[in-house]
Amino acid sequence: MSAAERGIDRLLGVMRRLRDPVHGCPWDIEQNFATIAPYTIEEAYEVADAIAREDWVALPGELGDLLLQVVYYTQMGEEQARFDFDAVAGGIADKMIERHPHVFGAEEVAGSAALSGIWEARKAEERAARAEGGGDTSLLADVPLGFPALTRALKLQKRAARAGFDWGAARPILAKLREEIDELEAALDEEAPEVEQELELGDLLFTVVNLARHLALDPEAALRATNGKFERRFRSIEAVAASQGRPVADLSLAELEDLWLEAKRAERRAPDPG
Repeated sequence: MSAAERGIDRLLGVMRRLRDPVHGCPWDIEQNFATIAPYTIEEAYEVADAIAREDWVALPGELGDLLLQVVYYTQMGEEQARFDFDAVAGGIADKMIERHPHVFGAEEVAGSAALSGIWEARKAEERAARAEGGGDTSLLADVPLGFPALTRALKLQKRAARAGFDWGAARPILAKLREEIDELEAALDEEAPEVEQELELGDLLFTVVNLARHLALDPEAALRATNGKFERRFRSIEAVAASQGRPVADLSLAELEDLWLEAKRAERRAPDPG
């Protein structure tokens, strides 16, 4: 048994002990698939955060937390006689082998573009198989509902684009973006019900994602960068306020605006780390 196999076997044993109906942890025993799912999303984001910060010391621990989620689900699946860890690990191994015949078989592929075509063909075969079994055959069928909204919008748009339902270029989307802003503004002017305002805002965000896609930009990455920029500048305002012995809440709107502009200027003056 390899070190990796010993580690997995030990973790599976720990989870079985935690879920033991008699001697286990009361909190762990009470959990189910639905209650654990939010933790899985949280742990995945913490992995992504460690990678973004290039915190290689923290990353193994974050990956362990994420792996624990998989083990949690497989233990619950085994308890319900639905599936176990071997079924999960074996299933993904089989899928990777099937989708990489150029690695595990004799097929040759000339570059990643050709690979993309092969993967799409195999997914089409999977949809056809689902159709034979009475399953959902839509191009959008397997876009997970649990994705962050921006990511799911991007996935939905990419799938629709395969059927030709797409803008030809980025610039026409700018006109659509202005149209969506006008519609949101009209809903606000008319004091439309909140649900209608929400729908108009959703249309606006969906169009922004479409624009990002046509610019070959990741909307999640773009928003993360802006979040980071906002945080840096707001922390700068906090630092100035603290140096004056004042809480930020005591600053006037004009003072806040001046400090915000100064934080922007300071960023421009800062030397390029590259």
